[in-house]
Amino acid sequence: MRDTKESRLLLVLLIAIAFALITVDIRGGRNSPVDGARQAAAAVFGPVENGLSSAVDPVGNAVSAIRDSGSRHDRLAALEKENAALKAKLGSDDRNRSRLAQLDKMLKIAGEGQYGIKGAQVIAIGSAQGFSWTITIDAGANDGIKRDMTVLNGDGLVGRVTTVGPDTATVLLANDPDFTVGTRMEGSDELGFASGQGDRPLRVELLNGKAEVKKGDRLITFGSQADKPFVPGVPVGVISRVDPSGGGLTRTLYVTPYVSFTKLDVVGVVVEAPKKDPRDTVLPAHPKPTPTPTVTVTVTPSADANTTDQQQ
Repeated sequence: MRDTKESRLLLVLLIAIAFALITVDIRGGRNSPVDGARQAAAAVFGPVENGLSSAVDPVGNAVSAIRDSGSRHDRLAALEKENAALKAKLGSDDRNRSRLAQLDKMLKIAGEGQYGIKGAQVIAIGSAQGFSWTITIDAGANDGIKRDMTVLNGDGLVGRVTTVGPDTATVLLANDPDFTVGTRMEGSDELGFASGQGDRPLRVELLNGKAEVKKGDRLITFGSQADKPFVPGVPVGVISRVDPSGGGLTRTLYVTPYVSFTKLDVVGVVVEAPKKDPRDTVLPAHPKPTPTPTVTVTVTPSADANTTDQQQ
């Protein structure tokens, strides 16, 4: 169509008619006079719109799926991260519960023996070269730790402090070959000296070669002059084997230590010795003996025997 005066006038007229129809349709609502025409237009153009919609929807769905997939991936990653954090927290809680149990057990020993202790955590182990059994703890001179102090845990004797730094200290373990501690037997008070043998039981030389000892007897620390390096009464271990006497001046025993030297975590350094020897009070309670089941056999007459007796 050419851009003429008539065409412009026609365009203005069509626009005015369109606005008029829109106004009438809006005011009429459901009773609009153009509703029939609108329905007819819908019947004609509806299939076309549906076709276009079916053609466009897969693309829209694909974009939506990609967007949702990204959000689902993010949610999955977040959940996996939360799950990992929860597992780490649970693991940490388990470890904390284990440490709390160790600390409670150690405080019980300290209370029974009246030892003043400084709690510490094992942060390193010594080199296996040279058969040296040592640990490093996170307490040092700034915490009141000094050389030649007794170290224990909730099970018994761990070792003694050998080297002290400002914030750490080195402990020589009781199973080290260079370690020696005076011992006293529970009940009989027989004295001896225990030496470490690495991963084997402690070797104890009793001063009395004729002492009556047996498997299962228990030993504690005898104590040192001025309580250094050892305070008295700390549980050492249980006799697992006794060498034959042989008439010597001393008698050799082999003792399984109470402490597991490969599972050390929380320990206590005795910074204040007890005012009096606790003797055997720190030793754990004796295990209760397992009752031996008894079998009672009751003999009852058989039916055949009763029949024979009646016939006679």
